[in-house]
Amino acid sequence: MLDQASKQVEPVVVKERVSGRDSAKADLVVVANRLPVQPSSVGSGDGWKPSPGGLVSALTAVLQNRNGLWIGWPGTSEHQELPLAYEGIRLKAVDITKEEYENFYLGFSNATLWPLYHDAIRAPTFHRHWWQTYTKVNLRYATAIAESVAPGGTVWIHDYQLQLVPQMLRQLRPDVRIGFFLHIPFPPIELFMQLPWRREILTGLLGADLIGFQVPQAASNFSRMARRQSSATGTDSVLDLNGRTIRVGAFPISVDCEQIITLANDPAIRARAVEIRKDLGDPELVLLGVDRLDYTKGIQQRIKAVSELFEDGSLSTDKHVMVQVAVPSRETDAHYERERHNLEQAVSEMNGEYGQVGKTVIHYLHQNLPFDELVALYLVADIMIVTPFRDGMNLVAKEYVMTRRDLTGRLVLSEFAGAAAELRGAFMVNPHDLEGIKDAIRLAANAGPKEARDRMSRMRRKTYRRDVYDWAESFLAALQQTGM
Repeated sequence: MLDQASKQVEPVVVKERVSGRDSAKADLVVVANRLPVQPSSVGSGDGWKPSPGGLVSALTAVLQNRNGLWIGWPGTSEHQELPLAYEGIRLKAVDITKEEYENFYLGFSNATLWPLYHDAIRAPTFHRHWWQTYTKVNLRYATAIAESVAPGGTVWIHDYQLQLVPQMLRQLRPDVRIGFFLHIPFPPIELFMQLPWRREILTGLLGADLIGFQVPQAASNFSRMARRQSSATGTDSVLDLNGRTIRVGAFPISVDCEQIITLANDPAIRARAVEIRKDLGDPELVLLGVDRLDYTKGIQQRIKAVSELFEDGSLSTDKHVMVQVAVPSRETDAHYERERHNLEQAVSEMNGEYGQVGKTVIHYLHQNLPFDELVALYLVADIMIVTPFRDGMNLVAKEYVMTRRDLTGRLVLSEFAGAAAELRGAFMVNPHDLEGIKDAIRLAANAGPKEARDRMSRMRRKTYRRDVYDWAESFLAALQQTGM
């Protein structure tokens, strides 16, 4: 039962509706926090470049074929003239001021929602002024969509920064079909209940016709919460609310398999892989971690485990080496700056303890790498270590698997990554269990060729069966089947 304070809270009411026909309006609108392009360098006026991330590659082809429009923030509060299109996709910018960015993005999205949705690994912070800005910015997105989507069109909204938009848009444009996909985990009831604005978030999401999650458990968490904290009734997969039917389901995202296979077969990239291995000293075994720099990824725990394997002799400084790529993330956030400092200190201590003159046991890269270079690193890696404390999916694991055309390579994977449900051939670990990580790395290092081939073959077949285009098409097909 709702507490009295929650009962008195009303969802945001949007009074003004947008209607009318306009040939310039889009039949399909994709909405994300960010546009698929970003300034080449902020304030330089040097033009635009593609934004990093799997969402761009996943949705480009879909929009190209459907008179599509992408709405999002351009990545800067400074005025720079946005290109009208990217790869044949029309673009529309939502302006966010520097202060709004701090409150909406760094604040509510990433200091309130992000930790709460990732098992509260770090305590979430609740500030009313963050929430007020989150509401204001979400309404700005909803208004931009309402002005841009064709009558009877389809809107696909993405991720935790925009959870109020579905209901706001439904009030503005009840004629359109609305889908929402959450790329990160959705927490269990006992965690979500901590959120002071839990009812408003649920109301926002329930404005969609279809709500998608990475794994069935997240979908179940949401449906149970909706039935508990709203007047919705139904099952984990179908909810009924005020005469509307809302479908809820799991749509695990994937990677562009053909693109990765093509790159992995490219002679230049394969030659680069040989060069990298030579630069590493031609070790017998290369361990690789590739992560966005974030406390949810378990990078320091992983490095501690590898360090102890060097200490106890399971790994040899003469034969084994680790490479850790930490992609810069939210660098204006002081919490992430501390995370970087702590990680770099752990790397330094490991090299100081076990390195030799001219021989480093862990190579650390804090930079964005071109995808060609990343594929070369995947080809070099004998063991890929993906050990997040919690992850919606984790596409790095799938990317690595798709580069291993010769079925070599072994994957150590957190059981708390969404990818664990599909990549059953991995050496599974509890990322909180330091000894368990060490045991899994030992097992992977000692696995014979046949075991490694069998495991990798299973994972490649599973990943190849449903690639990123299947993901996008399956979600949109399910959305089209929903009632208006």
